[in-house]
Amino acid sequence: MKLPVYLYGHPVLRKVSEDITPDYPDLKKLLDDMYETMYASEGVGLAAPQIGRNDRIVVIDADPVAESFPECAGRKLTLINPEIEVLEGESVTRGEGCLSLPGLSENVARVEHIRLRWVDENFTPHEEVMSGFLARIVQHECDHLEGKLYIDHVSLIRKQLIKSKLNNIIEGKIRCDYQVRYAPKKRK
Repeated sequence: MKLPVYLYGHPVLRKVSEDITPDYPDLKKLLDDMYETMYASEGVGLAAPQIGRNDRIVVIDADPVAESFPECAGRKLTLINPEIEVLEGESVTRGEGCLSLPGLSENVARVEHIRLRWVDENFTPHEEVMSGFLARIVQHECDHLEGKLYIDHVSLIRKQLIKSKLNNIIEGKIRCDYQVRYAPKKRK
């Protein structure tokens, strides 16, 4: 089932997510719904806060960008309770977008190499060193679990320049090709 994607301004996107345990109710259904939502929204990753849940769950299918970024070929990951360790090396700046910030794209500096530890949908532990664009996707999605968005990594000047676009998202003055949930209206 396709779920609505929660948009910028919704408080759920700013909360730190909680680890989940193997007795998490209906995990398989939730993961299926998350993948379906991600594909319907034409994303390569989706974190649980983006569907209104503050649980440490991320789904990724990086294969659609493999032509430009070979390290993404065949990479479909279900990340539960992921932990990122930044490895030595320089940062690289690239454009990023987000399903929760439709119509926006900003250049973001991120490290190129990470070590990721997580458990999969069967709670089997994994550890892997990731690099390049795949590492960027993982960092972007895991930021959501910490209540962060990619715009938190841009300069104050850039934030001022996109302020009206951010306000348009909050006020529901945007069009999306996928189902969304706006921030609750503030009472006057």
